[in-house]
Amino acid sequence: MSTALLVRPAAAKDIQTLVGIQEAASVRAFAHIFPPERYPFPTEAVRERWQDALGDSEVEVLVAAQGGEIVGLAAVRPGWLDGLYVLPDRWGSGAAQSLHDEAVERLRDRGFRSARLWVLERNDRARRFYERRGWRADGRTRVVPFPPRPLDVGYTLELV
Repeated sequence: MSTALLVRPAAAKDIQTLVGIQEAASVRAFAHIFPPERYPFPTEAVRERWQDALGDSEVEVLVAAQGGEIVGLAAVRPGWLDGLYVLPDRWGSGAAQSLHDEAVERLRDRGFRSARLWVLERNDRARRFYERRGWRADGRTRVVPFPPRPLDVGYTLELV
């Protein structure tokens, strides 16, 4: 069994896996924001998100697979890194870095001079991850549509 990490486009057959990865990563990373006993994971909304993304020609959904198992995902849409999730037991394995780098390269290849993303204000781990890779908070904020409605903060990365 190969231990090399492979980043490839997601397929429609991967939807349940995408939902599971986002749920596992979110429940672990955001428990201090969305305590799971008070705010159950929005499984159906997330499933719809990935179904819509896979059906949208402007969106690329990438997965990282290792040894035949999908361990993470990232999505890009015009000018945006639109989500990056890795299974918690693979945090620190390089999967997030590989997904990030491939997603950024896809945006560069499409001719974008900068990219944006949203990250939860209180997601310190993710904010450090992005800042180490050159992303900078840009002053934008928005309210997340799921209770308890925390804030997202905007980040920008120059691609040129």
